[in-house]
This record gives sequence, structure tokens and C-alpha cells, in this order.
Amino acid sequence: MRITAERIERGWSRAELARRAGMHPSTVSLIESGRLVPYPSQLDKLAAALGLKSRDDLLATVETSGDPDQRLGVQTGPASRKP
Repeated sequence: MRITAERIERGWSRAELARRAGMHPSTVSLIESGRLVPYPSQLDKLAAALGLKSRDDLLATVETSGDPDQRLGVQTGPASRKP
């Protein structure tokens, strides 16, 4: 989900997003961390607070440049540690 990326892009704290969405800050934190699956109504509130057209905009994958394995923290080769 794009919630965190959209929030950070605006320079908002989780508390600020929660205030604008009419939600409790801990709920926003749980949703962002993936520990809570939001109800559609919660996604609607978050999308509206972020100025997005619909909840579908929040469900889109965050696109970044670079190697996808590096973005995910996957090590693809042997470690380059020297003794």
C-alpha cells in the first residue's frame, strides 16, 4: 500500500494523517505496518485525507527505480566480506 509513501511525501506524521482522516493514530500505525487490514471505509478516509481520488490509489504498488531485489533487501550474490 502507498499510505506511508503518500504521508511522507506530504511531510506529515502518522498523528497528522490520523487527525486529517478522523482516525486514531495507533490505527494508522497498525495499517501502515501491515498489522491491521483496513476496512474499505478506513481506506476511503485515508485516501480523502491524502487528497487521492479513491482507495484504489492507496492500493497501488509503490514504484521506485533500481533493482527490485535491492529494494526488497534480497542479497543476490556471495557476501563480499574479507577476513
